[in-house]
Amino acid sequence: MTSAADLIARRLYEAGCRYAFGIPGGEVLAILDALARVGIRVILTKHENCAGFMAEGVHHHDGAPAILVATIGPGIANAANVIANATQDRVPLIVLTGCVSAVHQHTYTHQVFDHVAMATALTKAAFRVEASSAAVLIDKAVSIATEGRPGAVLLDVPVDVQIAAVSETTFPQRAPLAAMQPSPAALIEARQWLGEAQRPLVMAGLDVLTQHGSHAVADFCHKFQVPLITTYKGKGIIAEDDPLALGGAGLSPKADAHLLALVQQSDLIILAGYDPIEMRPGWQNPWASDARVIEFSAVSNTHSMHQAALNFVGDVGCGLQALAESIQATPSWPDGEPTATRSALQEAFPADEDWGPAAIVDECRKRAPRDAVATADSGAHRILLSQMWRCYAPRGLLQSSALCTMGCAVALAVGRKIAEPGRPVIAFVGDAGLEMFLGELATIRDLKLSIPIVVFVDQSLALIESKQRGTGYANLAVDFGATDFPAVAKALGGEGLWCHDRATLAAQLELAFTRDTFTLISAVIGKNAYDGRL
Repeated sequence: MTSAADLIARRLYEAGCRYAFGIPGGEVLAILDALARVGIRVILTKHENCAGFMAEGVHHHDGAPAILVATIGPGIANAANVIANATQDRVPLIVLTGCVSAVHQHTYTHQVFDHVAMATALTKAAFRVEASSAAVLIDKAVSIATEGRPGAVLLDVPVDVQIAAVSETTFPQRAPLAAMQPSPAALIEARQWLGEAQRPLVMAGLDVLTQHGSHAVADFCHKFQVPLITTYKGKGIIAEDDPLALGGAGLSPKADAHLLALVQQSDLIILAGYDPIEMRPGWQNPWASDARVIEFSAVSNTHSMHQAALNFVGDVGCGLQALAESIQATPSWPDGEPTATRSALQEAFPADEDWGPAAIVDECRKRAPRDAVATADSGAHRILLSQMWRCYAPRGLLQSSALCTMGCAVALAVGRKIAEPGRPVIAFVGDAGLEMFLGELATIRDLKLSIPIVVFVDQSLALIESKQRGTGYANLAVDFGATDFPAVAKALGGEGLWCHDRATLAAQLELAFTRDTFTLISAVIGKNAYDGRL
């Protein structure tokens, strides 16, 4: 007999899934058992929110849908944040939960609420599974979660349906989509614009990563010597020591001032999978209404953050390749504005201080291997890190950059390290963000993962405190007391130390990569350390 839980588990395995994260509950036991039996490793976490971020960390390596398992009521309620994050940050997350059987749903009330209704506003789709629909719904869940702009899909499986016998032949599995190229008529005009452009510029984002089009973007930029601006999730599409790479946009007002000026000087803007969900208000309609803008995107523009004169929906890499056909590369930007912008950005974020947040990022980037993956929590340190941490390949810096949720960095690092144990992974957190989910340090201990965790210690929600000062509001609910992080690290089975200088940081980071547990490096920076830097 094949049960609904068996079928769901096998289809997820066939989709490439090898890990699932969550906390067991009586209503999901059959699902967990089925996942384990097909070869999907189930990993226990301390909180469902972190479970979702760990699943995301795995996805950033293997590309398969992430799996979060949450039990009835409080389990799935705990996961609301990470479900919303997956949809906004374009992560294909399959959320599996259980609920009471249909015969009891109108009479039994303990821990019961409508999971599907809750998830509808947070996901691309949410379904309650019946035995007769298990096959079609798991296939729909995978395709909806992964196609177009990815996101979360919830499957709520009643306890009796999980163990019910199901037919596997009722619904054929859906074939994968083939890549689409632009239509010829509009392409002729786009090629004409490219041939005439003297100051072309490419802006790339998440669609490129989702569609595995990074090489196509890099090839296009190199062929035509076009500078590249990315969103923060797009960092590393071109290695950031390449003269064409101008880094990430949309988070730092200091960086955006230089990048927006370059955008406004461009005579042809090519949007390559540029998803503005990561961007701040300064990037609403950042070019003139008559500007020559060509957009290649995975889905139609319904956000209205910007508009383009020519729009192509489909495969971004194929679109760029078609645009480049039969066009001869000519020198671009004859006055060297992109080079000047790159230099201005480097000067705006100097790394030559003896100690402080910039020194911490600089020292860690120097000491970490070139192929190291970093994760960043939300807060002031993320703005600085996103400008100063150079990525040499896509997905070299993982963060929540659309929803910008706190407490994600350690969990992302855990998932990424599980997926590829030989890859160095380092997490950057603020002290407040770390305190949100300290329990996951015990998860790292149990899994014996080598993860350095660098904590920016200032006993403040620094970004919000800065905004309070800047707008004239009183200091309110942003400062907090000191936590003895080294003692916490020791209590939870890791290593921990205070750090006040570059030499200590460098030495301890080197040791941290060799341990079989976490190392909490508590870098004390003091109050107002970010003033003037962001």
